[in-house]
Formats: sequence, structure tokens, C-alpha cells
Amino acid sequence: MTAFSIKPFAIAVALGAFAAPALAQVPATPWELKPDTGYAYDKEGKTFSYKMGTSNAGELLKGAKKVPKGTLFFLGHNGQLYMRSGPYLEGDGKFKFGPDQ
Repeated sequence: MTAFSIKPFAIAVALGAFAAPALAQVPATPWELKPDTGYAYDKEGKTFSYKMGTSNAGELLKGAKKVPKGTLFFLGHNGQLYMRSGPYLEGDGKFKFGPDQ
């Protein structure tokens, strides 16, 4: 089995969270990540989830990187998945990049 990087996992989760266009600003909801499950975003832009085991966890973590806190993932109009580190909330807690009002 090949090593699994945390980056595709984070990207796949983000893709699911931002795939639908926002019609109105609604309260943010936490992602529901499942233990022992890997998430992937492949070269064609498809997402997958995989049931994981623990026998090769060391190999899984080798080369993996933690996603920094404060990272925003989003799907651009061109279908490309992006990530941005930095503030994404206004001072009042509203999403900085929400729909025009």
C-alpha cells in the first residue's frame, strides 16, 4: 500500500464542504470527519473515502503534513480547489467572503 498524505485528505473534506454554491450566508457547521477513514481528492478532481487500518499507520504519517489552523479551502469558479491561510472571518465573526448583500 502506498503512503497516504494528509493533504489529499484535507482537500477532499474541503471539497465536500464547499461544493454547493452558497445562496445565503448560513451559520458555519463543523466537518464530520470519521476515525479510521481517509479522504482523497484525485488528479481528475474526484473525491473518495477509504476505510483505513492501523497496521501501517507509521507509513501513513511519513511525509504527511499537518494542516495549519486558520486554513480555508474553497472551490474556484474554474473548478480548481484552493486553500488559503489567513483570516477569513470579519471582526464580528461573519464570513469575510460571503455573498454580496
